[in-house]
Amino acid sequence: MSARIPPTEAARLEALRQYAVLDSEAEQGFDELVRVASILCGTPISLVSLVDADRQWFKARHGLEATQTPRDQAFCAHAILDDVPLVVPDARRDARFQDNPLVIGDPGIRFYAGAPLLNPEGHALGTLCVIDRQPRALAAAQIEGLQLLARQVVTQLEHRRVTAALASALAGLKTVQGLIPICAWCKSLRDDEGYWKSVETYLEQQAGVEMTHGMCPGCYARQTEAIRTAQD
Repeated sequence: MSARIPPTEAARLEALRQYAVLDSEAEQGFDELVRVASILCGTPISLVSLVDADRQWFKARHGLEATQTPRDQAFCAHAILDDVPLVVPDARRDARFQDNPLVIGDPGIRFYAGAPLLNPEGHALGTLCVIDRQPRALAAAQIEGLQLLARQVVTQLEHRRVTAALASALAGLKTVQGLIPICAWCKSLRDDEGYWKSVETYLEQQAGVEMTHGMCPGCYARQTEAIRTAQD
């Protein structure tokens, strides 16, 4: 039985694309997390599965040679419909999966547990899942551990996304020969066309960087002192 499509599917797929992770090379951090998941749950197979539009693709895998399967066969396509782990003790006794090619054929799935990979915006990108070829159950502590490992997978994905965004921003900066013209009074920058712009506007246009504002400790101390002096 194919899983239904989530109501936020378009936004979920867009979020997945932003990580630029599909079809990427193996990475040690993800490989180690699936290995730990197998050890924790005592299963021969574990995967970081990302659910794409028409497939599930494995960013990391332990105990399985396949790199992807059709989405309409994916247990993980069912798991992303909720924000809690999906546990299937015996797929042959579950109406959703008993006729699934991955159950009646290779790899012969009987047990499945998948914790959704929920990004900061709440989109389920896929799962960290463990699989066995025989029916079984997990203790509550094992399920909790699987959820904690799933959060670490998302942390790895977020680190990957931020690194890629920074690299893109740096690549977008134009190479400046000599000195950057800057106003000695208001600190505006002059662009290549001779227009004076704020630092924020300059960086946004040159590198696509959005700025946020805060106050450094030195300025905070000076402003606090100025306010205190004015009140005296």
